[in-house]
Amino acid sequence: MPGLYIHIPFCRQACTYCDFHFSTSSHYRPQLVSAIAKELAFRASEWQDEPMKTVYFGGGTPSQLLPSELDEIFNAVHRNFKISSSAEITFEANPEDLKVEYIKHLKAIGINRLSIGIQSFREPDLNQMNRAHDAAQAISCVEQAASEGISSISIDLIYGIPELSNEAWLEQLNIAARLPINHLSCYALTVEQGTPLAKMINQGKRKNTDDEQAENHFQLLQKWAPTEGFSHYEVSNLAREGGRAKHNSAYWSGESYLGIGPSAHSFQNNIRRFNIPNNQKYIRSLRDGDAEHEIENLHVHERYNEIVLTGMRTSTGIDKNEILKTGKAFMDFFLDILENHPDRKQITQTDTHIQLSSNAWFRADGIASDFFFLPESSK
Repeated sequence: MPGLYIHIPFCRQACTYCDFHFSTSSHYRPQLVSAIAKELAFRASEWQDEPMKTVYFGGGTPSQLLPSELDEIFNAVHRNFKISSSAEITFEANPEDLKVEYIKHLKAIGINRLSIGIQSFREPDLNQMNRAHDAAQAISCVEQAASEGISSISIDLIYGIPELSNEAWLEQLNIAARLPINHLSCYALTVEQGTPLAKMINQGKRKNTDDEQAENHFQLLQKWAPTEGFSHYEVSNLAREGGRAKHNSAYWSGESYLGIGPSAHSFQNNIRRFNIPNNQKYIRSLRDGDAEHEIENLHVHERYNEIVLTGMRTSTGIDKNEILKTGKAFMDFFLDILENHPDRKQITQTDTHIQLSSNAWFRADGIASDFFFLPESSK
């Protein structure tokens, strides 16, 4: 069964590190909500009444939606799609938006999983990232969501912040462990071109990130996780028993998904679709039919590269059968590189999978790229 992703491109304010598609203006919000409802109706036929096993509201900040706006989208989802009775329905939210009545509404309409963008429990970090909440709100919103019956809660934390010591990072993790969560996503602070953070670093107003410091934080995370009942199942994701994210796990295993909203991506039958990352153009295009978008037909080598990249990042590893679907030549290509690869001792094989040791996970993307097949024209 496929998954459904809905992109809500609004934020209260711009975080210094973020390069996702969003707007801090709510001027066109009612029109965009209506456009999302139209796209849901327009594209329903592509999926031939297949039940959706996951629904994911991402962004941006979905919790910027008013309850009435969320209802409009949710009603459109149910009018046009079958949702599995056991579906994981995730809603991304920021702490400052999770007031008691809002949480009650989320639960009433069927949200059964919250992904809360906390990023840090330290006031200096939150200020430097231009987050709108404080540490007290970060803690209280998780406790309140759990008390209102949201049983599956994930939080995000960022490491590799230049001012964040090893001791302070461990304290961040220990605060998280005391909260009623069953999932934790941890990301290294990355400097993306065009962001306020990149500009401040270039101007000498902020320290640049340090790979060695970030790797130290990652290794501390790996040692800490099992002591608090977390399984580190993907480079950036950890879960307590029963808490693995079904929606994101489907991405990593190459399952189909439908993306709705400006900048949203879809994947089906080795075809990727990219909606235009512009709110007003998205709204205008839905007045006449489908959302403005681009289509990419994945070449077989591109599919192979994706299988290698996502598999290297997971505890399950690369599924050999998935590589073989692209052709035996790609399996031979992978094994030929492995024979002389400097990290070959970090890579093990079973009858069904190829796994990268968690000791090398911090470098997973770089190691995976060594195994990419690049046609002569792109080398």
